[in-house]
Amino acid sequence: MAALGSPLRTLRGLLRELRYASGGGGRPYRETPAYQHVLAAFRAHRVTSEKLCRAQQELHFQAATYLCLLRSARQHAALHREYHGKGERSPEEVAGLVGFRLPQQPGGKG
Repeated sequence: MAALGSPLRTLRGLLRELRYASGGGGRPYRETPAYQHVLAAFRAHRVTSEKLCRAQQELHFQAATYLCLLRSARQHAALHREYHGKGERSPEEVAGLVGFRLPQQPGGKG
């Protein structure tokens, strides 16, 4: 199992992804129920004096998993917008999408 990192870093990442997902709608992202729920959950599961706090570790694992889901969904949407078919493309455009250049024909043709 990979290391989860700091809970504060996970919280900040989650809040950042929620801000991206809100998309600047009508109201500020800090007033959304998702934002308030995440903050309340992290505040309720702070580190206690116990040596092993299973509830906090479970919350951190779930939060890291949800953060991975949000990031992956955002990145997928960006890739889909970039590479989704836009009708017929010329061979030059297709070659440019994958990082190639078409060879030039001798005599200046093409």
